[in-house]
Amino acid sequence: MNATEALARLKSLGVPVVTTADAAAVLRLSTAAASHTLRRLDRAGLVVNARKGLWVLDPGLDPLVLPEYLTAPYPSYVSLQTALYRQGMISQIPSVTYAVTLGRDRRIETPLGAYSFHHLPPELFGGWADPPRSGVKLATPEKALADYLYLTPTRTRLFAALPELELPEGFDVDRTREWLRRIPSPRLRTIAERRLEALLTEGKAGGGRSGRHGRESPAGERSLSARRGSRPRKAGRTGSAAGRGGRRG
Repeated sequence: MNATEALARLKSLGVPVVTTADAAAVLRLSTAAASHTLRRLDRAGLVVNARKGLWVLDPGLDPLVLPEYLTAPYPSYVSLQTALYRQGMISQIPSVTYAVTLGRDRRIETPLGAYSFHHLPPELFGGWADPPRSGVKLATPEKALADYLYLTPTRTRLFAALPELELPEGFDVDRTREWLRRIPSPRLRTIAERRLEALLTEGKAGGGRSGRHGRESPAGERSLSARRGSRPRKAGRTGSAAGRGGRRG
């Protein structure tokens, strides 16, 4: 079987990433023979060996599609700094792709880039939107912020200081509050909720449904600074006790 035929059969599966076992089944080869064929396609630049036993069928694949394949069988989606940047909430480009998962915390290096995965409990897993045709599971602005606030007190300190933050037009603060109320640990829930309210109280961030009791503002879903007719303010790095909370429980 030549390379062109092998690649065509693999792409007939209709998925952007395959395992060696998937390839063996569709190519009707042994696992060893399928691995040899895939390595040959990799050397020819037709596929990319993302990690042992995992192959990207399109070398030009958006790297944000890859996380859920890297953590399988556990699900994952893009969130945290990467989602905040993609949603226009921070200006600093993350050096790695951040994602959350039901699996364990870990960092994975691939030819498509480095990925930093962080565990969420089942109660908090969700809140992504599938952009049309992209295949990227990207957290909504509200959920990306909730995930970040939840991970504030982790041992790694990766989330101890929130980057300068600008909430987009239509941001629903109440939706972020709803996610934070699902945090199972009372201590972590308190830390996250206090940090969110500190951002809002300081006037450094605001959303469409502002105020502590979730009443919609007269101007609708607009940031606090936008309602004043100025450029949206940015939230600086908070240094409150909540923001410096202890380790995860």
